[in-house]
Amino acid sequence: MTIEPLRIACAASDTPTARERHAVLKERYPLVPPDEADVLVALGGDGFMLRTVHENLDRNIPIYGMNCGSIGFLLNQFDPDGLPEKLRAAQVHLLHPLAMTATTVDGERIPALAFNEVAMLRNSQQSANIRLFINGRERLDKLVCDGVMIATPAGSTAYNLSAHGPIIPMGSNVLALTPICPFRPRRWNGALLPNTATVEFEILAPRRRPVNVTADFLEVRNAAHIHVREDLEREARILFAPDHSLEERIFNEQFVH
Repeated sequence: MTIEPLRIACAASDTPTARERHAVLKERYPLVPPDEADVLVALGGDGFMLRTVHENLDRNIPIYGMNCGSIGFLLNQFDPDGLPEKLRAAQVHLLHPLAMTATTVDGERIPALAFNEVAMLRNSQQSANIRLFINGRERLDKLVCDGVMIATPAGSTAYNLSAHGPIIPMGSNVLALTPICPFRPRRWNGALLPNTATVEFEILAPRRRPVNVTADFLEVRNAAHIHVREDLEREARILFAPDHSLEERIFNEQFVH
């Protein structure tokens, strides 16, 4: 039985390391445009990987990230040897994005997707006052804080972890709702929500206590209302080497000293 050659596309961030490694792959393998490819290799850091996922979501193409940055949580090690074989043996992780709709104080409605988190943060010297609804039911009448976020399992080791939120294993079907420097309720540390939950944030006194909201790298300023749910209809296919899976990395993060 003949195995068809794997058509590989490659995208690289605008850094010297990524450009150099792109040249290495281009010299060794017959790269094709993303529209003609079976798999897309992304060369960069986690930020570039995240942008690559967003930009190619509608192509439904699996993405294999190779680290040319610092942390590289969503990435594999750079190793150009036997790349087609590595890609064929890679494990697939399906990531569903959070679908956010933010309404500004002027009534503009802005939709966005987030694979890591949707995060709200105060934009003045005053704390943010936020009313929280889950599945249409009020759960907190006034959260006084610097901000609050909803994180996916893939994003739970990023900003969410820095804000003392929980690390969530892949496949757990839960989301992390994590406050940022909460003042009232004094002892509220957040919650774990089923990934089917619909979450709404009403910004109280949004002109006097302005709040900005981000969905990954998109920022909406002066938000008044934010609606968030996981979009189970859309998915990104991320590839990991068998000995370096995302599940194992998330597991290891819980035992880092």
